[in-house]
Amino acid sequence: MLAPLEHLPAARDAASGLAAHTLTSAQRDLGDLVKAAAAGNPQVLLRRSVPVAVLLPARSQTPGPSNPATEAEPSTDHPGSPTAPTQVEGIAQETSSATNATPRRLAALGDVMGEVRTSAAPAAPQFGLTVLDAAVGGLQPGCFVLVAAAPGAGGSLLALAAARHTALVANQRVLYAASGLTRADVARRIVAAETGTDYRRLATNTLTEHEHTAVQKADARLTQAPLLIDDGSALTAEAIAQTAPYVNDLALIVVDRLQCAPAAHIPLSGDQLPAAARTLAHLARQSGLPVLAVIDTDDPLLIQRLDPDVTIHLTLHKNDGTAEITVAERDFGPLATARLNEDLAHARFTDLHHPPAHNVEDQLLRAALPFTSGARQGLPAPAHQILAAFRDAKNQGDEGLLSTLRDSVAELAANPPALNDGPLEQHLRTALNAYATAPSSPLPRSGEPEQTASSAPRTAAATTVAPQREDPEPEEKVMELQPGDEHEPKDTVFPGLSILRESISRSKMHPLPAVRADQRENVPWTLFREFMDGEPRWVHPEAERVRNGAGKRDTLIVPDSFAPGALCTIDRNGSYPSACSAVPLAPNKLLHTGALAERTRDQAGIFYIDVPSWTHTQMPHPLGRLADRADAHGRVWAVTSHIQLIERLIKAGHITEPLCIHDSWTGRANESLFQHFYKEARRARTELVDAGAPYDQYKRRLSIALRLLWPKGDTVKSPFWRPDWRMSVVAEASVRHWVTAWKAVQAGHTLIALRNVDEAVFHTPDGTAPDTYKVGTGFGEVKVKHGQESS
Repeated sequence: MLAPLEHLPAARDAASGLAAHTLTSAQRDLGDLVKAAAAGNPQVLLRRSVPVAVLLPARSQTPGPSNPATEAEPSTDHPGSPTAPTQVEGIAQETSSATNATPRRLAALGDVMGEVRTSAAPAAPQFGLTVLDAAVGGLQPGCFVLVAAAPGAGGSLLALAAARHTALVANQRVLYAASGLTRADVARRIVAAETGTDYRRLATNTLTEHEHTAVQKADARLTQAPLLIDDGSALTAEAIAQTAPYVNDLALIVVDRLQCAPAAHIPLSGDQLPAAARTLAHLARQSGLPVLAVIDTDDPLLIQRLDPDVTIHLTLHKNDGTAEITVAERDFGPLATARLNEDLAHARFTDLHHPPAHNVEDQLLRAALPFTSGARQGLPAPAHQILAAFRDAKNQGDEGLLSTLRDSVAELAANPPALNDGPLEQHLRTALNAYATAPSSPLPRSGEPEQTASSAPRTAAATTVAPQREDPEPEEKVMELQPGDEHEPKDTVFPGLSILRESISRSKMHPLPAVRADQRENVPWTLFREFMDGEPRWVHPEAERVRNGAGKRDTLIVPDSFAPGALCTIDRNGSYPSACSAVPLAPNKLLHTGALAERTRDQAGIFYIDVPSWTHTQMPHPLGRLADRADAHGRVWAVTSHIQLIERLIKAGHITEPLCIHDSWTGRANESLFQHFYKEARRARTELVDAGAPYDQYKRRLSIALRLLWPKGDTVKSPFWRPDWRMSVVAEASVRHWVTAWKAVQAGHTLIALRNVDEAVFHTPDGTAPDTYKVGTGFGEVKVKHGQESS
């Protein structure tokens, strides 16, 4: 039968593998072409290399899988045609007389068992993701598999992973039916996933030189991949079913995607989905191939109507950069779960890679991380507080606090909280049980043991530096609020809380001073941690730090490789109130703004970023201790001050990696919310200093006011509850402290130590403070303490 190309859309694709002939050669060899077509091998006819028609078997006037409900009797008009022989085995012919019906083939269980035991069928297509392939067991022949995920969760990328692995690794042919996508969209996603290039930069043709090179290297391998894309208009399930039988050596059919919302120009959408799903399921059974389809919803009622053999539910957790997978079969329900890393920037998912837990503490902290990070809800508040504090103490290596908390953790493990059912909850139960049943021998300490002043070896040429104080000054010390702190004495020298409230009320942006209590256990508020201040805890890598015991100052030992000179300790005045002069923050509600190609100047809030590499060993990382709290993906949540600092360092060329914002919660930016508070605090301090009066009460009331921005617990009644405001203030103080030290280092000075938001130790030729610091008693100015001279 000579048919138009609409009967076989694959004939338009030069890479389809179908035999093709020009019209001139077809006229010469027409008899041979007819025989080949009748034998089931379509022949494409070309006019100047452009397909114009196709020769098909006469039985395929509507090519594709037959429908058992409408299959007609074979024609008897042409006894010699390929359709004349009666199909005896396995097919029940429809006739008008029951006596003429062909008997159906029956099989004994023993015969089937033999086939099962000795089957040597080729391996089923895989996703190329170890944990997911183990959960799914491969895409089995004849199965209709559905990936169900909410819009934007990456369901299409999971199907693309199967297509990439089948075509590029297994070298098997894949038919990729793209509905709502263009072939260019599909190709870009494949390139980004295979080469690790940024998908957005690839789409906008702004690749870096390194990415250009990676794409060029992969070009030959990708262009030869046996992957056929059908993105034609009016793509229907019937068209896919008609095309598939004529693609030689086909191993996998991917349909990306079924659209939940109706669209007039997209047949695979809306109310047409149940009928389309039935057609795709029939195609899988008749062809003996797996059909993998994606639907952009996780609505269980709609998924049930589509009746897939296997459903792969995908839930994206943007807070910790992972995706949770649940695999369910029609007759058995949920059977397995898996967890993957999301890498949407590169259009792919990857396997999780966790280092092995060395003891029960590490095992417990890892199991609790989804809950303590805020990515997973359902952990009771008391358990959440204990495990979050335990994690922070472990990260800081604070053995004193760890010793205190271990009793609370042991009690929690012995009486575990009630948890929901789920794989993460079961993981946490297992870890708690392991902790409760572990031997009572002392657990290993975090890190290497510290040296003491009496045990530290000293070389004759070493120089002892001026001691570094162990604790911050009272003004900068992290203090715990006490009941009644929210009430200011009438005769106080500085009514900090009242001034802070007035400062906020002056804003024309109508700030939201307190998040509602019923929202505080939800994202983004559960993402905030004290270590987001980014305070440095840094000592020069060539210097040696010796602890002198609790309550005593540390001693720093500098090697003789340093040039002769003296050391000075710089103590910054009023770091926190000084930072209030211009704090970038969002006065109103934070809204989920997701991944950002770049941050605009009017956006402030909290951003989930990759921790950039820092190669300048003479300075601590610009994110301070926050850089040490990166998750398994090397990412952290950071507030606006640190984002601005990273942006400036990238612009200056000190950081070479681009800023990648994988998620965000932002609002309209403002820097003047606390400006009135700053001015009043500076004025009051100046008056007290000029009068020679003690100002301990001033410092206490100032600290209380700023701490009340984020009160912990229920014992203190604060007019505020904005963790983002509090962390923005302390982060701004940390950034200013770091920037001033960085300017001194760039001017040629040697930084020995940088810590908290107010202390720096420099090695200078004459022991004076670097010019980047202003010595004085005002906010932002410094006091200088001189140390011993170097030999």
